[in-house]
Amino acid sequence: MTPSTILLLIIVYFGTLFYISHRVSRKDSGNDAFFTANKNSKWYLVAFGMIGTALSGVTFISVPGEVGAPSGEQFKYFQFVLGNALGFIVITKLLLPLYYRMNLTSIYGYIEQRMGLYSYKTAASIFLISRTISSAFRLYLVVIVLQRFVFDFYHIPFAFTVLISLILIFSYTYRGGLKTIIITDTLQTFFLVTSVFLTIYFICDRMDLSAIGAFEEVKNSNYSKIFFFDDFFGSKFHFIKQILGGMFVTIAMTGLDQDLMQKNLSCKNIGEAQKNMFTFTGIFVIINIFFLSVGALLYIYANKNGIAVPTDLITGKPRTDLLFPEIALNHLAVVPAIVFLLGIIAATFATTDSALTALTTSFCVDFLGMDKSDSTRKNTVRTRHLVHISFSVLIFFVIIIFNTINDSSVVGMIFKVASYTYGPLLGLYAFGLFQKSRNVNDKLVPLMCLAAPFLTYLINENSKLLLSGYVFDNELIVLNGLITYLGLYLTSSRTSEKISF
Repeated sequence: MTPSTILLLIIVYFGTLFYISHRVSRKDSGNDAFFTANKNSKWYLVAFGMIGTALSGVTFISVPGEVGAPSGEQFKYFQFVLGNALGFIVITKLLLPLYYRMNLTSIYGYIEQRMGLYSYKTAASIFLISRTISSAFRLYLVVIVLQRFVFDFYHIPFAFTVLISLILIFSYTYRGGLKTIIITDTLQTFFLVTSVFLTIYFICDRMDLSAIGAFEEVKNSNYSKIFFFDDFFGSKFHFIKQILGGMFVTIAMTGLDQDLMQKNLSCKNIGEAQKNMFTFTGIFVIINIFFLSVGALLYIYANKNGIAVPTDLITGKPRTDLLFPEIALNHLAVVPAIVFLLGIIAATFATTDSALTALTTSFCVDFLGMDKSDSTRKNTVRTRHLVHISFSVLIFFVIIIFNTINDSSVVGMIFKVASYTYGPLLGLYAFGLFQKSRNVNDKLVPLMCLAAPFLTYLINENSKLLLSGYVFDNELIVLNGLITYLGLYLTSSRTSEKISF
């Protein structure tokens, strides 16, 4: 498939998104539509669209690539996915009712009412930092694919490719915000899900495998081991670690994250929001099984055809993230290549456009107080546009910096960073929900939330010595949240009146 063909496909794809954005936002581009979609979203559209937001290009490329990683990952990621499902249930039954009961636009309004101004600003700041970094990582993954297979052909610099990508995202989100994204993400999720199933079909067709034959091939391969119960202390892959990590990472990165919660809060009522989350959880688990199956089939196909894992152009090391695009774009026919491109573009841009909107919403509401002002005034809309541009620029610079230092799987990097950045949020909300007879020392909260990641890092780096050989993985976020919780508890005081929310 030629770079010119790929470029034409990208142009047509974004032309479609621009058309949808124009149609959706032409009658209402005010702050209420941008922040909450006027609280009139259909739960089934939100549920389906959230799949694209939650999965992203990281799942699309990095998860299949990790199946055959030298570290022996295989299907261990599915243990993490099961933990995710438990986390989604906790969010649905515990956090969503709280947010709806308090009628929040930004979920960090809970921290303001429960703990105070310093705690509130700290929670919102943690989200802004965490989501900016994770969104940059996710967009970075798709940009390096586009750079390698399209823009290098035209001698276009990597930085310019990143800039163009962010300009495109900004262009179709800055007016309608969440109201637009509910519709565009539904379309993009359709492309993502269709791409997964068609990719499996095309690979099976190339290897003359039926659906049953493909199942047997994967089951009998060296890639299909799901559950790991050996060496609890020394192995990162142990079942309990993955379940705990998956559960608490989900609670923090979804339930305490303005991005995905903003979509949930756009539903008409709590009943529809919960219906959305349960539906989303079921689809999420099933689709990840297929992503892992794609990974196994890719490695089986690569081994049979002598295809090596591509190397990183900067480090020269094998990069499993690039195996899927290498096979789809260079070793299959034109139609499978188009299907792959639609899938990865849809997955990544569905995540980034949603994150950019959530970052803008959080800053405008949590730091500029736009939910307390007249949302129809022109100056507030103009300010919102400037904030939207500013976060686009910030994500651009984070990607450029990350490109100079990354030499590992992006999916692993995202969850590793999340363990440090989202951990204090976990501790803040846990204290607020479970210590209703105690008040925090509000001015000390920022210090607690800075100290916890630092102490977590020290413990993680020395865990083998301190904890009899124990090695942390994604469950590191639990330790981070616990340290934050203990710090808040030790600096808090008992109150005579039990807090009701």
